[in-house]
Amino acid sequence: MDYYFIGDVELLTAFRFIGIDGAAVINAETARAAFEGITRGWDETAQAVLPSAYAAGGAGCRVLILTEEAADWLGDVLTNWQLSGKYPLAVEIPGTMGRLPGRKTLVDSIREAVGVHV
Repeated sequence: MDYYFIGDVELLTAFRFIGIDGAAVINAETARAAFEGITRGWDETAQAVLPSAYAAGGAGCRVLILTEEAADWLGDVLTNWQLSGKYPLAVEIPGTMGRLPGRKTLVDSIREAVGVHV
């Protein structure tokens, strides 16, 4: 399974240390360009994104890791992609400045879906 990261340059550096490539973004325009660059190569047969960087290896990007800020910049573009059911799956993580106000944690979302609070 191949991963790709879109977010701030500090986290991109950290992800590169563990072997995950990505794009540093600083505003909505650069976030959209990075997102469109990674999702443009959707291959129906492989059920994965195969941009030129991945096509040679035949792997394919299956998980897209985004900071919450980058996800906010993408807005409806990201929501529509997630609802399409195509890969890569988008996973949001807090940025270097921490969780954005008003965002639920994964645990909060699960508790809300299950309806059990312990």
